Amino acid sequence: MKPALSDPEVAEWVERTKQVIAGEGGEVVNHEIWGRRKLTHLIGKAREGVYAYLKYRASPALLRKLSHNFSVAGDVLRNMTVVAQDRKYKAKEKKPKAPAQVS
Repeated sequence: MKPALSDPEVAEWVERTKQVIAGEGGEVVNHEIWGRRKLTHLIGKAREGVYAYLKYRASPALLRKLSHNFSVAGDVLRNMTVVAQDRKYKAKEKKPKAPAQVS
């Protein structure tokens, strides 16, 4: 987000986003405000930005809506949405090997 935003403004932006997610049937799993950090490259004229992390469950329609909202929001410099699948990994069972034949 833009570095000109104050901490209360960033918190308000995150809360509004959480309300949109909850209002559309999604679920916020985790959120963190990482704070003001130096950007790896210039975005516009900004050398730093405020980072916020939101992990949520949402339908594809809600994901498109949020992506659109982030792209048109004036306070968001960049955004990245990563779709992660919930996976349950099973431990692989080791099959016993037959003893080697020695001639």
